[in-house]
Amino acid sequence: MIDFTPSTGPSLGVEWELALVDHESLDLVPRAGDVVDALSEADLPRSICFHRELLSNTVEIVTDVCSTVAEATADLEAGIAALREVTDPLGIDLMCAGTHPFARPQDQEVSRGERYATLIDRTRWWGRRMLIYGVHTHVGVTSVDRVLPLLNGMLPYAPHLQALSASSPFWAGEETGFASNRSQMFQQLPTAGLPFQFDTWAEYERYVDDLLTTGVIDDLKEIRWDLRPAGHLGTLEVRVCDGLPTVREVAAITALTQCLIVWLDNRLTDGGTVRTLPPWHVQENKWRAARYGMDAIVICDDKNRERLVTDDLVDILDRLEPLARRLGCAEELADVETIIRSGASYQRQLAVAERADGDLQAVARSLIEELRAGSPLPGGP
Repeated sequence: MIDFTPSTGPSLGVEWELALVDHESLDLVPRAGDVVDALSEADLPRSICFHRELLSNTVEIVTDVCSTVAEATADLEAGIAALREVTDPLGIDLMCAGTHPFARPQDQEVSRGERYATLIDRTRWWGRRMLIYGVHTHVGVTSVDRVLPLLNGMLPYAPHLQALSASSPFWAGEETGFASNRSQMFQQLPTAGLPFQFDTWAEYERYVDDLLTTGVIDDLKEIRWDLRPAGHLGTLEVRVCDGLPTVREVAAITALTQCLIVWLDNRLTDGGTVRTLPPWHVQENKWRAARYGMDAIVICDDKNRERLVTDDLVDILDRLEPLARRLGCAEELADVETIIRSGASYQRQLAVAERADGDLQAVARSLIEELRAGSPLPGGP
């Protein structure tokens, strides 16, 4: 049996993975252990956490349980401020994108810990190449019976989230031709990538039991799907997004995620059904969003109707706007249209590289400046 502790409402939690970058070289530095240890003494206004990740160049900020997007944003801003009190004196800058523009995976140090050592021992070459960063959003769900319908119902919108957040056009100094190279890398790990679609919680439990019995996983957290239930938290965890360079973009996509899940949940409450897509359409949409980003043509229904992802997003925003007002995140949701209009991070990075004659240090510097500014800087694509 897998317990699910229901939430009292559509609460929010955000996990934001940040890269530690040397101020002079703009390359990654393996100082996460030192930084997180120093932060253990930080006097923060709420229960904000800082975690190490697989590679020692990464620090993750985890918000408290929040009731609004504004609360989650305030937690992230407080976390960034606390981080800078430690990193600035060390000559370390903060940066976020799905991948670092030019850092080499073979140069990175794996964090100490049995869990990380086991992962690397099993996944070898692929595991050592997980030089990637993401944003994970938790939205509270009030009943275990709603979790899987909501997960299935979110799959048609996964390419929209991926296109908006796409921020990994470069890999180890090379332009990949993908808007989100991170999404393609991450799914090489066992149990990562798109989730299976289950009709009942009992089916999901049998699946997990099979994985545990056959040694595919030793712990439920080792299921690294793009969307997954988080039973101990009572949430649906959305892990689709690349790392986002600015808190303003994190807030916008968090608002879109919360509104979509609440909108779907309201349909269930009203006795309606939640639309999903066949697995082959879901898989194709993921690839299209990863490859083409904001220019992706996504499959919208089982009748094979297709639309430009940004056109579909405009209609989605119109549909969600009244709900966003009730949830108190109308301003943040409106910023999704700002991303559509001014360009996603991958587009801004490519524009910087073009203006700098391919100098990827200029790209890294622009990402550092955007994170410090809190919103995308002028001069995008």
